[in-house]
Amino acid sequence: MGNSYAGQLKTTRFEEVLHNSIEASLRSNNLVPRPIFSQLYLEAEQQLSLLEAGSRADNEEEEEEEEEEGSESSSPVSYQMKPPPEGCCTTDGFCQAGKDLRLVSISNEHIEVPSGFLLVGAKSPNLPDHLLVCAVDKRFLPDDNGRNALLGFSGNCVGCGKKGFCYFTEFSNHINLKLTTQPKKQKHLKYYLVRNAQGALTKGSVICWKGAELRGRQSLSSTCSGTGCQLPESAGLSGSTATEPPPNPAPGTPQTATAIDHIPSTAAFGSAAYNGKESPKQQLAKNNLSALTRPSVLGTLTNSGPPKKRHKGWSPESPSSTETWNLPLNPQAPNRIKNDGGSLSSLPHSALVGPASSPIVGSGEPVSVPDNLLKICKAKPVIFKGHGNFPYLCGNINDVIVSPLLYTCYRNSQSLSRAYEQYGAPTIQPISEEMQLLLTVYYLVQLASDQVPLIEDLEQIFMRSWRESHLSEIRQYQQMIPQTFPQVPSQIAPVTSAQLPWLAGLAASSCNDSVHIIECSYSLAEGLSEMFKLLIEGKLIKTNYVVIICASRNRAIDSCIVITGKYQARILSEGMLTPSDYQKEVNYQLVTGKVESLGSFFSTLCPEGDIDLLLEKFYQENQGHISSSLSASANKSTALNGTGAAVCTSYEIERHQIRPFQLAVAQKLLSHICSIADSSTQNLDLGSFEKIDFLICVPPSEVTYQQTLFHLWHSGILLELGLEKQHLTKQKVEQYVLKLDAEAQIKFKVFLQNSMQNPHTLFVLIHDHAHWDLMSAMHSLYPQTELSTGLVDRLLNCREVKEAPNIVTLHVTSFPYALQTQHTHISPYNEIHWPSSYSNGVDLYHENKKYFGLSEFIESTLSGHSIPLLRYDSSFEAMVMALGKRFPRLHSAVIRTFVLIQHYSAAMMAVCGLSQMKNYTSVETLEITQNLINSSRQCPSGHGLMVVLRIPCTPLAAVAYERLYNVRERLALEDNFEIILGNPNSGITIGKHFVEQLKVWQKIEDVDWRPQTYLELEGLPCILIFSGMDPQGESLPRSLRYCDLRLINSSSLVRTTLEQELGLAAYFVSSEIHTEKAVVNDVLESDPEKLSSTDNEDEEIATEGSTSEKRSPMKRERSHSHDSASSSLSSKASITAFCSEPSPPLVTAGDRAKSPHQVLSNSTEETTNSHEKQKQKTSQCFMTKSSKQPPIVFLPKLVYDIITSTDSSGLPKSSSLLPYHSVMWASSFRPLMSKMMTCTEQSLYYRQWTVPKPIHMDYNNRNEGRMDTFHPRRLLLSGPPQIGKTGAYLQFLSILSRMLIRLTEVDVYDEEEININIKEESDQCYHQPGDTWPDLEMFKKIPFDYTIHDPKYEDASLICSKLQAVNSEDRPISRRQEDMYTHRQTTRMRLSKYAAYNTYHHCEQCHQYMGFNPRYQLYESTLHAFAFSYSMLGEEIQLHFIIPKSKEHHFVFSQPGRQLESMRLPLVTDKSEDFIKSPTFTPTTGRHEHGLFNLYHAMDGASHLHVLVVKEYEMAIYKKYWPNHIMLVLPSIFNSAGVGAAHFLIKELSYHNLELERNRQEELGIKPQDIWPFIVISDDSCVMWNAVEVDCSGDRKSDYTWTERNVSLKHILQRIEATPNVTHYALIGMRKWSSKTNTSDIKEPFSCCHVHDFIMLNVDLTQNVQYNQNRFTCDDVDFNLRVHSAGLLICRFNHFSVMKKQIAVGGQRSFHIKSKVSDIPVSISPAQYICAPDSKHTFLSAPAQLLLEKYLQYHSHRFFPLSLKNYRHPVLSVDCYLNLGPQIAVCYVSSRPHSLNISSSGLTFSGLLLYLCDSFVVASFLKKFHFLKGATLCVICQDRNSLRQTVVRLELEDEWQFRLRDEFQTANAKEDRPLFFLTGRHI
Repeated sequence: MGNSYAGQLKTTRFEEVLHNSIEASLRSNNLVPRPIFSQLYLEAEQQLSLLEAGSRADNEEEEEEEEEEGSESSSPVSYQMKPPPEGCCTTDGFCQAGKDLRLVSISNEHIEVPSGFLLVGAKSPNLPDHLLVCAVDKRFLPDDNGRNALLGFSGNCVGCGKKGFCYFTEFSNHINLKLTTQPKKQKHLKYYLVRNAQGALTKGSVICWKGAELRGRQSLSSTCSGTGCQLPESAGLSGSTATEPPPNPAPGTPQTATAIDHIPSTAAFGSAAYNGKESPKQQLAKNNLSALTRPSVLGTLTNSGPPKKRHKGWSPESPSSTETWNLPLNPQAPNRIKNDGGSLSSLPHSALVGPASSPIVGSGEPVSVPDNLLKICKAKPVIFKGHGNFPYLCGNINDVIVSPLLYTCYRNSQSLSRAYEQYGAPTIQPISEEMQLLLTVYYLVQLASDQVPLIEDLEQIFMRSWRESHLSEIRQYQQMIPQTFPQVPSQIAPVTSAQLPWLAGLAASSCNDSVHIIECSYSLAEGLSEMFKLLIEGKLIKTNYVVIICASRNRAIDSCIVITGKYQARILSEGMLTPSDYQKEVNYQLVTGKVESLGSFFSTLCPEGDIDLLLEKFYQENQGHISSSLSASANKSTALNGTGAAVCTSYEIERHQIRPFQLAVAQKLLSHICSIADSSTQNLDLGSFEKIDFLICVPPSEVTYQQTLFHLWHSGILLELGLEKQHLTKQKVEQYVLKLDAEAQIKFKVFLQNSMQNPHTLFVLIHDHAHWDLMSAMHSLYPQTELSTGLVDRLLNCREVKEAPNIVTLHVTSFPYALQTQHTHISPYNEIHWPSSYSNGVDLYHENKKYFGLSEFIESTLSGHSIPLLRYDSSFEAMVMALGKRFPRLHSAVIRTFVLIQHYSAAMMAVCGLSQMKNYTSVETLEITQNLINSSRQCPSGHGLMVVLRIPCTPLAAVAYERLYNVRERLALEDNFEIILGNPNSGITIGKHFVEQLKVWQKIEDVDWRPQTYLELEGLPCILIFSGMDPQGESLPRSLRYCDLRLINSSSLVRTTLEQELGLAAYFVSSEIHTEKAVVNDVLESDPEKLSSTDNEDEEIATEGSTSEKRSPMKRERSHSHDSASSSLSSKASITAFCSEPSPPLVTAGDRAKSPHQVLSNSTEETTNSHEKQKQKTSQCFMTKSSKQPPIVFLPKLVYDIITSTDSSGLPKSSSLLPYHSVMWASSFRPLMSKMMTCTEQSLYYRQWTVPKPIHMDYNNRNEGRMDTFHPRRLLLSGPPQIGKTGAYLQFLSILSRMLIRLTEVDVYDEEEININIKEESDQCYHQPGDTWPDLEMFKKIPFDYTIHDPKYEDASLICSKLQAVNSEDRPISRRQEDMYTHRQTTRMRLSKYAAYNTYHHCEQCHQYMGFNPRYQLYESTLHAFAFSYSMLGEEIQLHFIIPKSKEHHFVFSQPGRQLESMRLPLVTDKSEDFIKSPTFTPTTGRHEHGLFNLYHAMDGASHLHVLVVKEYEMAIYKKYWPNHIMLVLPSIFNSAGVGAAHFLIKELSYHNLELERNRQEELGIKPQDIWPFIVISDDSCVMWNAVEVDCSGDRKSDYTWTERNVSLKHILQRIEATPNVTHYALIGMRKWSSKTNTSDIKEPFSCCHVHDFIMLNVDLTQNVQYNQNRFTCDDVDFNLRVHSAGLLICRFNHFSVMKKQIAVGGQRSFHIKSKVSDIPVSISPAQYICAPDSKHTFLSAPAQLLLEKYLQYHSHRFFPLSLKNYRHPVLSVDCYLNLGPQIAVCYVSSRPHSLNISSSGLTFSGLLLYLCDSFVVASFLKKFHFLKGATLCVICQDRNSLRQTVVRLELEDEWQFRLRDEFQTANAKEDRPLFFLTGRHI
């Protein structure tokens, strides 16, 4: 299957006959189906040639029916016991041999229990108080649901030891039960018997027979298929078995038996062998697993169970009894008849119709299997039960195999229509049984002779047929349907059972008899008998499939299909073996000597005698000559190096480096880790970790283990993470890599202990090669499994790993499919896929190497490529097929291995001069061997190529190694190339000679060095025999040239198995080489005879201009066929020899004339000569090409067909295989995968359509579809094999470590104070440096410093006073607008334990504070309205508080009604160490994630009141991120307002609250002045606080030292709150931190100056001083000036400082000025922010006040031209401070009566700014000030009318000249209320 001919009709005649016949039938009646098959199912769709056997199972339940057992008996009372034999014991409680069976008597005796048996207690009616001890085969006992017990009985007597009771009747007689009714095991076997702690046998749990009464025998009706009911099938048997004959058969009755042949599967089917050593409790625990399996491959299940009652010949020790598949039904689906999983196991007993025709239970007359069937037919026929009843088989049943999987496929396809019922579709009739069978015949007809039927193909055919037939109905319920089906009427005449044989015969009429139809008139028995007769007579030699149809009567059809083709039958039967059974079978054949006949056959092939004799003769003749000539070149490197002769320069060892791809993947991993931490689930608190530790788990392969150690050592990651110091030793590195073997648990326990002892370390548990060993730990406890299986589940899925908050698990694999099921632990959001190199043709990652993986290998096989890299060997396949017919009892793997060993042996002999041996090998093997032997001769240093010979079966690998080693020794090639046996459980062993060569090449001086990884074999000419059932992550060196996979198990492949085998050849090639044109098949020029006759392609890289000329017709043909042996002479000779038709070997006359010695010497001389010539030109070392050419891969034909053929979706057929052997398809109604699917979509596909089997470790991970089955700290990294995943995850550890360090650090502003040189230098010292608090009286003497020193106002206008004389050079050059935030100087600071945090911080201590404590649910907060009147405007303001339940104690509510009345305030006299008196308000916008609102650590756990002030539209998002914070929500009219509005409302609210609290507490007898009047207004970026400690212990008062340290905010606030006379201060603040703080800055501990960012505001004293609610910038400077002018004290504590974090989002950046007309973002310069009134200027979407402030900041010189850089003549600004830019100075004055203003005498102003002036500004006030001639005036008002009124009221026209054109407005639309300007000049 899978080749390009599949699906195409062989002749056009067939189509003509078919269509003409059907057309004629249509004319005669309407019962013949329309001819849809040719257009649908016989299209040229390439079919799969591989059967995925062993990977999926048919979970069928065999009913045990009580009625059936006694169906022949009339009444239970009429039972008559057979009289006991004379002389035997008849005492109750004793057996007939007189041995005591009573439990009380023998409970302490040692009882031998055979494997597979259990001890049970039987109840005798005559001894009600006693139990009789019996040994019963547990296969015949039920599970805890009363199910899965096989019919019949098998038991032993524990008294006398008699064995082999096959009938319970016979056994009950033996143990003297003396029954009066029909003996039934259900009635009398009552209890399991178990050993107690003292070892005594005691009564255990009850044997659960409860389901028996429900199993009434029901006949199979034809409606069964219409309703989709499932027929029960045996879980333990897959062959046909007989139901019970009448109780006492006549002596002549033929024996009936099951077709027991192969050892059944356990790994694939999820069962375990019960060998009698487990307690019933264990057995019941295992049986609790509900099976959701779905059969999917023809012939997956063999006859694994014992025969039924009458089969006397069966013994428990026979191979078929060793393991059984014992899975109960799903107890959780009592009424679900819908076939969700496509399996029988999803159906309860009550839903099943117990048929007389289950696939296993035979009916009707028995069919005798002929003797010597296997011997005559050379293959065991495989019988697939189809529809209806199936007869008994008896006789030589070992020579047939029976499977129910086709039956199950039919059943599944009849339930397809139910998939649409969930959409409300009406019931659509399923595909009929007749149509199913007809489609099956059409499918078999189209299969080529070398193809094998595949169940997926049939499923797709059935589904497409059904969909096409009901297209119109389906279209209503499904949007996306294939467009290939034409519109057809929904009513199509069905095929009748009478027409079926005729149509089937018609379909099979032109297939050259490959499909044979047998029509029966009565039952299948006659058809099977006829089939067996035809087989014996040899009339079915050309027939591969026999279809037997019984459709004569008016009832449902009976059918079965027999696979008689030798090739197909062999593949299907071998595909039923699991990997472990496959190994056992092969080992058995090797141990028992069955392969000796194969060896003796080989010895007869060579006409000159046995090959061993030839070898010995050759060795004796050439012993001296060969060693000197052949090994000369091999030894040349060692000799020449010392003399300075030519040394190969092509050999270079790749140094460890991170490629762009790996870095990108590492960053993606980091991004996913961050997203887990950022989510609101609190599953990972990155902020709490200080460092990284890790453990890498690898499969138990010694090479993989050493390879990982090597990568880890050279990556330097241990030093970078600080886990180890400079001197690394191998022992230290080994601590971080865990080999999953028997000793793994000890090391893993240490890892777990470390994780528990270091909660602040993040442990990354890396599970490399994660698809290996996904066995459930429960199943791995079974005795027959290996110790290491299930280890991954036991360790990585243990409770400690799952619950540890500091362990992140990273699964790394190339084949993630088994971890992408419906029950996976890994969230789809936590999957990281290796990125694609190209996107839309653009190279995303510029790398100097190109990865060559599976898709590139497949691409090389397409036409247009010069040389295919994937090939198969047709002559080898032909030999294997011929031998398979000759030796039908030998396993294919044995035959294939022996043939290939023979080929390699013959090829070696041919290369060494025995040219006649060319005829006994294949061209491919000859090419490999020739290049291997000659590669080292051409290199001056002896470098050569590697050949990987993959032999999965370890015993066969050992045989191959021994044989090839022996041949090599006899040919004296031991120094030419090495043969290495690569066993996963052991290290690498190579000869001393080759070790020395490697040490020279790699410049290693260590005497004891040995290669431990395959990568270290770089350049070593060798054959690596790679054994082990699966590769375990071993990497191969660049010198790999041939990957010989001809021996991989091709009969039971799944996608993972197939891709990981091909992954061995994955390779990096130099990206500058066009690999598709690279010639990849060297025949070395040094060989004189060109032994390979057809494969001499050009050895150099084919350049663009030369490819077409160099390609011969033969090569062009080869690029399509990829079979280089099709025309070789040797293949013809070999095939004829293997077909037992002797012919002389074809040897040329020239070869005959030469003796072996002459051939060898000639070849060596020519080799030496040609080598000298080549050396003169250039080095011909193979290594020069190795980096440019991927290896060549040889595959079995079956696998090749699968890989290179595509399905209808355009994907390789291999991608539609079952992804892994321990998962199964959830339904047969599933879409095909799409070629356009990304890795993510492919993952989602598998997550939807696959479920794990019970043996899979994820099987029990299900929670009714809820998302919480995903583990939050588990990730999956997938990428192609050998692409560099190890380097990527090591790099991830590196950048994760760096990020953790980065998380503990923040960027804080670190800027010197500005305008220091303008500060007044006073000699007067007001306070001592060590003073803790200011002295009030002394402080009042300190003059106010008007100058702004905060560096964030570097671009602000200077505020002048009389005391300052400013020169223009004193002002710094201003920065650009964007520089304000991006180019401010910052420094990186490590967070202290007193830092404020954003929402990304989660630690145990502050969980309750953040509201993540279970006591405080997220929804437990209430919304309260709070209204108050604004005294100055006379309007009411309504605010809303969101108060969490946990914070309600801070507020006062009315009783009743719970209306918010006030916020509680403490008293001035209150003192507490754990209490902060001042409520903290933090206005914020756009920083719900990044704002530093978590003050828990900053407050050092002290109780405090913190209120976030947010805008209405941001309320929800802030509440989501900060559920336990009090929110003050501003009215909606302030949504577009600036920070001034927030400050204004905070202050007004606080004063109103102060009044309320004074009134409330006055009633309690507290004076109003005793209520605490301060609030804290803090920026949302204050991160840490510092305090200066002054040491004044010097001799003089002026001597002191100081240090600055980080302190808690609690410490600072409590210190400030304790200030004497604190209520006399209006504003209290602190310094902005700077690393450049010097002694002069803190010499005076207290200053009277501007305060910013973090202030304590006395709302009582500042009652009449307001923030400007309209302001966006500089509102704090404006407020400071107002407070000072009001005569209030502003104190700055210079010993305290605040650090501000640089936050790149939110705040001022949240205001964007854009055009109101267009949504397209256009850059708008500040010059466009104003315009002339009534102009057609583009209006802007921004508040008028913001436009005003921004315009004045950048373009105020247009209004005040005289003021530019004229600092001695500032602009007079009345009652406000507006930033006019850094080049203009302003002088602030207040118009309020009794306000403090600077003396303006002697000052002449260059301009006047009147901003929204109120009634306090009068004309007389302005006339006090003097202005320069030409000075300018700017009046700003709310509207044009106010503008004119202001001019008139202030009599401005007396001194100022105005023009009409000097009127402006902000660029706002009228509805946005623009501000208006009027400018004038001083007269």
